[in-house]
Amino acid sequence: MSVPPKISLIFPAYNEAKSIANTVTEAQRYFEARGLTYEIIVSADGDDGTREIMAEMAKDDPRIKVIGGTERRGKGYGLRRAIPLCKGEIIGFTDADNKTPIEELDKFLPYLNNGVPIVIGSRGLSSSRIERKQPLYRQLGSRGFAVFMHLVIGLHNIIDTQCGFKFFQRDIAIDLFARQKIDGYMYDVEILYLAEQAGYKIEQIPIRWRDDGDSRLQLLSGNIRNATDIFRIRFMAKSEPMRDPVMALAKWDMR
Repeated sequence: MSVPPKISLIFPAYNEAKSIANTVTEAQRYFEARGLTYEIIVSADGDDGTREIMAEMAKDDPRIKVIGGTERRGKGYGLRRAIPLCKGEIIGFTDADNKTPIEELDKFLPYLNNGVPIVIGSRGLSSSRIERKQPLYRQLGSRGFAVFMHLVIGLHNIIDTQCGFKFFQRDIAIDLFARQKIDGYMYDVEILYLAEQAGYKIEQIPIRWRDDGDSRLQLLSGNIRNATDIFRIRFMAKSEPMRDPVMALAKWDMR
């Protein structure tokens, strides 16, 4: 019987043929240099050859898996599809365009190894390092979004909900993504909201981050969808049975 890997790392991707091979190779080198057992799942939508590139890499390395289709279904959908395939003790995801260097995981592992349920990267802490900033209009848009999101959802203690560098204990990831419904960008907010409602501890870690200037968000239709999804999250949460946070936390104290 094979031993499960320490870490399952998911790369949700949409038309990332230019960067995906380098990003995955960097992750492989990182894990191997630290003696960490791993698997990598690329959940790739689009028609630019991303899946084909990864399928070729997977032929030489059974630790790589690739899923997806030509239709753009969204990051939330891609992660929801990938999580059940993960076998690692720790399950995480990061951007396929390598906005956050995989070496930042060094800061997360002490918390994860001590059983902290969720550890997320944050670009908004005092010691976070933004090596290449977003354009000004996107910075202003992000601030406006944060105000709106906090008013509707709450999550006032989470400084940066949208950083795509998040890691979970296996059981926590399976629980949250089994209940997650948002297909698009607001899946981050939904997952964190579900986690808060369940009483799972969330540790926020300052990270290095660099913008690549390749935003896939359509300014008008994309932001309308995001706003609609924020209200959907709030509405759906009201209809979902509340979990007992004491029991949820006790589960992790017993580990």
